[in-house]
Amino acid sequence: MFMGEYNHTIDGKGRVIVPAKFRDALGDGFVVTKGLDGCLFVYPPDAWQAFEEKLQSLPLTNKNSRQFARFFLAGAASCEVDKQGRILLPQVLREFAGLEKEVVMVGVANRVEIWSKERWQECIESYDDDMDEVAENMESLGFSI
Repeated sequence: MFMGEYNHTIDGKGRVIVPAKFRDALGDGFVVTKGLDGCLFVYPPDAWQAFEEKLQSLPLTNKNSRQFARFFLAGAASCEVDKQGRILLPQVLREFAGLEKEVVMVGVANRVEIWSKERWQECIESYDDDMDEVAENMESLGFSI
């Protein structure tokens, strides 16, 4: 399970250090892809396989299903950690997430999210405004505290 928030910088070649706690749980050969809300999603092999199976089970005849699968699969890239604990983020993914210098890596249960520091700040600042409403909506999904 991934949790916590870590600040890092991207070097000129597009490499970023993966926090040691995340490296241990991600293992070798994890997947980075476009995420929702303008961040990147990072999945360890087992979580990626489960996610990919869900995408494959979507009906091909449904336009939203096809778009949803394309969104996550077209930009997906396998990554490996180098000896300095860094991964190389492909340019297309860096552009999608607006990653230029400062990034925040956030553990979110079965995945890690990579955010530009600016987008992350905007995201968490919006929580103050609507978290009570979000919590109420979670009950309709069967989640209660």
